[in-house]
Amino acid sequence: MNDRPHSPIQDPRVNAVIARLQGARQRPAGPRGAFDSRDPHAYAEQGFSIHPEQGELIYLLCRGLRATRVAEFATSVGMSTLYFAAALRDNGGGTVIGSEIVPAKVETAKRNLAEAGLADYAEIREGDARQTLRDLGGPVDFILIDGWPREEGPSLAREVIEIVAPQLLVGGYVMNDNAEPDYLAFIRDPQNGFVSMTLPIKRGTELSLKVR
Repeated sequence: MNDRPHSPIQDPRVNAVIARLQGARQRPAGPRGAFDSRDPHAYAEQGFSIHPEQGELIYLLCRGLRATRVAEFATSVGMSTLYFAAALRDNGGGTVIGSEIVPAKVETAKRNLAEAGLADYAEIREGDARQTLRDLGGPVDFILIDGWPREEGPSLAREVIEIVAPQLLVGGYVMNDNAEPDYLAFIRDPQNGFVSMTLPIKRGTELSLKVR
């Protein structure tokens, strides 16, 4: 069971998988470290995932939106996917469209979803999110941007938000986990159709609402 005392998720199967993933969370020298590999495939055994506080907020917002279609970059081992899929199931049905470039993580995420009884509510697309999320097959209610940091050039978060923002419904939300400066510049620019705030969760979580 998830030992968080006020989790909004009531399904013990889902909470058990979330608790297992959280308990096994490993903290190796991550991709931001000066001597670490920038190749995401080098971390095939490591799950770089959102924290439960972020996941619970995703769950509540998706329930409130009556969300049926959502997207995420990147899926990793499926922690965020579990929260999304649980919300969609509890809303009556829907699909999480995930993107993950590391094949081993795609398989791990699928196993975690199956263990939680949520496999029918997720579609994980293997490959580069700049390609796999280019066509979401219709508008979505919520998008998570939690991608891999890079040393130079535009961040992947900035590139992905430019691709997926037009596919987000007005009234939908975007959550960003890593606060990439060029991503924040885009999402905070009123010309791009969002209003945004920084939440005091996990060193700063950007939550943005599409208003036009």
